[in-house]
Amino acid sequence: MSDRTQGTVAGSMTREMIGEMWKNLQRLPDLHRKLFQYGPFLLGGTAGLAGLIANNLYRRALNVTQAAITSSLPVAVLPVMCTAALYTGMVSGPLLNGDLNCPTCVPLRGSLVGLTSGTMYPILFLALPVNISLAYRYNTILKPEKGKTFRFWVDISIPILRKMRGIILMQGLFGTYLGYMNFETYTKLARITFAPDKEELSD
Repeated sequence: MSDRTQGTVAGSMTREMIGEMWKNLQRLPDLHRKLFQYGPFLLGGTAGLAGLIANNLYRRALNVTQAAITSSLPVAVLPVMCTAALYTGMVSGPLLNGDLNCPTCVPLRGSLVGLTSGTMYPILFLALPVNISLAYRYNTILKPEKGKTFRFWVDISIPILRKMRGIILMQGLFGTYLGYMNFETYTKLARITFAPDKEELSD
């Protein structure tokens, strides 16, 4: 990136600059354009898939056969919305605003979103409490003794986390890749927008 481009994007951008960058987004290769526009929802979609898998594993572990749809909806829908919103707030938005200009920070943020909102949130903060409450409600398991509830939750979750370690790793890698590609897209957009004398980049 040229000195002129770096100086232009180092601080916060005006609405006109952001609008011009969005217009120039259509000039980029399909892969860069689609990942920048729809990447957060792709990451959210895989988070929803992780939630459904975790939900199924917890239902088996807790012998829950009732309320299949009721338990599936929140673990499938909420991770999609939360992950997409979090990625936009931590990566896509700051990039377009000129507040994030670090080639290592962007993939790192993407990885953190993939690991936290993309896996830990649907597994431990949605699938676990939803199915624990159903198990208590329908008496499919014995309630742990007072003071041992947390340990019971840990014992239930560890085997499931082990089974899902591949998905957890995939989400972290996907978030990293998405962040890397989005920063590449941002760099190309900045070149086209603030250094229009340069040739348009293609595949």
